[in-house]
Amino acid sequence: MSEPKPLPGIIRLLDRVLTWVSLICGGATLIFMTGFSVWNVLIMRKALNAPIVGAEDLLILSLVVIVALSIPLGARTGAHIEIEVLEASMSAAFAKWSMIAVKLGGLVLLIVMARQLWHAGESAEKFGETTQQLLISYEPFYYLLALSMAIYAVVLVLDIWQLLRSGRIVTLKVDGAGL
Repeated sequence: MSEPKPLPGIIRLLDRVLTWVSLICGGATLIFMTGFSVWNVLIMRKALNAPIVGAEDLLILSLVVIVALSIPLGARTGAHIEIEVLEASMSAAFAKWSMIAVKLGGLVLLIVMARQLWHAGESAEKFGETTQQLLISYEPFYYLLALSMAIYAVVLVLDIWQLLRSGRIVTLKVDGAGL
């Protein structure tokens, strides 16, 4: 059995950055959401009958952060859903080129999404796009989602490059080893 080729430096770097950002920022966000929810529901609401005003706003924005962090990491780990019903009946070359075509279509879509989210961030304050209770502007969250889509687009470019180079995509294995 031949040993697989090591991933190029840019992909290894992207994998490491995505993993650590997801672990640190995602973990901190989940800790905040858990602690804040328990504090608000059990202590403030149930025990003291005085729920925290704007708690829902903070939790919703925390969910946006979790989603933004998970999209590019999910793309690198292969967690996104793919339907491969016809792949078994395709030739290897046709399967490779159809995957490249699908990824190119996804790339175009992600570039449009990133651009539109960035534009929405630029106009969020102007149009008063804020949370309901605390009036926190959506602007930084639009920027975070735009950045997430842009990173996902980079992941697709690297996937296409891997397909052209070796005919397959080596995904990130998140198993705790080699971080």
